[in-house]
Amino acid sequence: MAEPLPLGTGELRAVTAFCLAAARPVLPLFTAARPGDDRPASALAEAEAFAAGGPRRQALRLAALSALKAAGEAEAAGAPEAGQAARAAMAAAGAAFLHPLPKATQTGHILGAAAHAARAQGLTGAGAEAFLDEIAAAAAPQVRAVLRRYPPAPPGGGETGALMRALDARLRAP
Repeated sequence: MAEPLPLGTGELRAVTAFCLAAARPVLPLFTAARPGDDRPASALAEAEAFAAGGPRRQALRLAALSALKAAGEAEAAGAPEAGQAARAAMAAAGAAFLHPLPKATQTGHILGAAAHAARAQGLTGAGAEAFLDEIAAAAAPQVRAVLRRYPPAPPGGGETGALMRALDARLRAP
């Protein structure tokens, strides 16, 4: 079994803040399609509380799961951009649970929120690649350093997976 990677709480907070910054801009896509459903907003609020120094608690995990359920409901109702926005919120809340395991699948905790947010942007015609450029430029050095400890993002995952790999390449670049 591979040795765990070094990963501190401050680093988890930095990764969560990065994911939060990626997910926030697309939340209005969900809110417009599903007014009155505050599950993705609640997930972002829980992520924000953790990033600001709060505990990593069960409510954070439950908020992420609720946002995921909201995503599925939005997609079933014919609002794929809203679904991707809710998935970005879910991934932002889930970022706090990045494991120190040297597995490529763990990069989803670091890059998932931005990839889903970029996909949401792309579905509206706003430009997924431009969004990735912005979020990569805003990534703190600490986030880049954490990402570089993990293997590159894995293959698969359709368009969202491709966006995740594109962001991975941007953040690993010197």
